[in-house]
Amino acid sequence: MSFKRLWAMLWARNHEFFRDRAAFGWNFMFPFLLVAGFAVIFGGDEPKDFKVGIFPCDSVQAAYDVDECLPPTLKGVRQVQYLGFENLEQGLDKLRHHRIDLLIEKGSPPFRYWVSNSSPKGYTVEKILIGNLVDDADRVMARQEVVTARQIRYIDWLFPGIIGMNMMFSALYGVGFVVVRYRKNGVLKRLKATPLTAFEYLTAQMLSRLFVLAFTLIILWVGCDLIFRFTVEGSYVDLLLIFLLGSLSLTSLGLVIASRGTSEEFSNGVLNFITWPMMFLSEVWFSIEGAPHWVKLTAKAFPLTHMLSAVRKIMNDGATLADVSVELAFLIGFTLLFLIVGASLFSWNK
Repeated sequence: MSFKRLWAMLWARNHEFFRDRAAFGWNFMFPFLLVAGFAVIFGGDEPKDFKVGIFPCDSVQAAYDVDECLPPTLKGVRQVQYLGFENLEQGLDKLRHHRIDLLIEKGSPPFRYWVSNSSPKGYTVEKILIGNLVDDADRVMARQEVVTARQIRYIDWLFPGIIGMNMMFSALYGVGFVVVRYRKNGVLKRLKATPLTAFEYLTAQMLSRLFVLAFTLIILWVGCDLIFRFTVEGSYVDLLLIFLLGSLSLTSLGLVIASRGTSEEFSNGVLNFITWPMMFLSEVWFSIEGAPHWVKLTAKAFPLTHMLSAVRKIMNDGATLADVSVELAFLIGFTLLFLIVGASLFSWNK
């Protein structure tokens, strides 16, 4: 392996990226616009779909028969999905992390309920709840309780998802689509005639994209933090490590797509087939709490899911690397798997 040849390819690839001013500028502008747009949208409008937690429910009721936990007056309320929890702590954890919009305790009136002041849907679902818990004497049969733990702003929960989505598109399209185009244009065939090995070429591509992702991440984080003042409870070093592992995993997935093929149209279809399900199932914009079990299992097959889960735990809960060891193991495993598959399938000309 020649580090001189590797460095030459890395330098050339970075120059190519920075010379494309439109693509370079969009990498910064797109996440900024998304963060600002969601901050405005969820600041005042009233969404239609809500998730309400009920406790205490036993494990069977929580999974299959939540209606048995509901007060009679709340059964049949439209546009509300009910989720059962076994205890208060479990429900409050979901409420603080914006996985549910309101939590209510079953029993006899007045019913106790909890709502997060930072939730974009909390105010609306609270009004729906009060409107359905009024007796014949116009007395409200519900009593609000205070959420004592630190409440997480919705923008703090959303921001890692926006960053992760930008990294996903940049890694997959920046490697998968570009290498296929090089193969189609004959660039790879000419490189094959040089002493450059496939391992050196793929390593250079991965390191180049890792540099671009890290550079973009730092600029976006600093810029958005100046505007929205994000709160990070954990270590910035741990956050950086998770983002780097996530970048490696997503980039290595792009190498699998780039390993074969000369059709840009087909590669674009494959990338869309991977990126869009990953974007919706990895909780980039919204939680999939309450989704069918098979949907949650499918989401775990994506590296972006584990990266966002670890980042949110560190950023919002102050978790350490030991607390996110499962996510770390998945990211490392995905990276190794994709690299092995990509290197095994790689072809210079077909």
